[in-house]
Amino acid sequence: MAKVAFIGLGVMGYPMAGHLQQAGHDVTVYNRTTAKAQRWQEQYGGSYTLTPKDAAQGCEFVFVCVGNDDDLRQVVAGKHGTLAGMSSGAVLVDHTTASADVARELAAKAGEQGVGFVDAPVSGGQAGAENGVLTVMAGGEPEQFERARPVIDAYARCAELMGSVGSGQLCKMVNQICIAGVVQGLAEGMHFAQKAGLDGDKVLEVIGKGAAQSWQMDNRGHTMLKDEYDFGFAVDWMRKDLGIALDEARGNGAQLPLTALVDQFYAEVQRLGGSRMDTSSLKLRLPK
Repeated sequence: MAKVAFIGLGVMGYPMAGHLQQAGHDVTVYNRTTAKAQRWQEQYGGSYTLTPKDAAQGCEFVFVCVGNDDDLRQVVAGKHGTLAGMSSGAVLVDHTTASADVARELAAKAGEQGVGFVDAPVSGGQAGAENGVLTVMAGGEPEQFERARPVIDAYARCAELMGSVGSGQLCKMVNQICIAGVVQGLAEGMHFAQKAGLDGDKVLEVIGKGAAQSWQMDNRGHTMLKDEYDFGFAVDWMRKDLGIALDEARGNGAQLPLTALVDQFYAEVQRLGGSRMDTSSLKLRLPK
């Protein structure tokens, strides 16, 4: 069992930190809204602090899961960030979906004081976090990843090292690119089924047993048919993720025409008031 800190108690971080505590680790949490950290402590035990620096002091591992590159820089490298409290030999594991560039930047800062760094974005959504079955794609030094892996296993069903620092973020970009295309195809398929006068639920039962089957179909197809989108991964966050992927593509020469198109479809959903709706809300923009 390890002494660990967890920084960021959003829809993902809150249950992830809970799994660590339930697995027997000594967990200290920090969240920008202190009331949520207090609520976490009441639910799981452990402890909380008022700064990331204080949470990180004396910890073998510090886990971070916040919103974006700027949030990440602040809680890691700011005056009261985790690096200000971490000791040489500790490992910082970043679960934020962020850019590969910021991963390399923070890895360099961590290395200056003898702290290891692993970028480790996750896939599986809120349900995966709550059920402890996330997929973790990591970048970093093998030794540091292997040290952290047994702790990460508290909330992951799969954790793999993809390469050097930044590789985890690059793999997560691939993940989001693939999801964007699948969700758009599913939205169009359900739209077509309804326009054709078919029983959409029965269609899903049949094609879900063939080559069209996907996680999105199994978990979002039926709710799409009902126009229910008040759950899951928000459109705002998906646009952030796709923006990161498109920026990276501009640098490495990858051609992502479908990703760019779906990103604009999500922008349309935002204009329709769907910023906090689930990503399956792509169907909203198709006429009934």
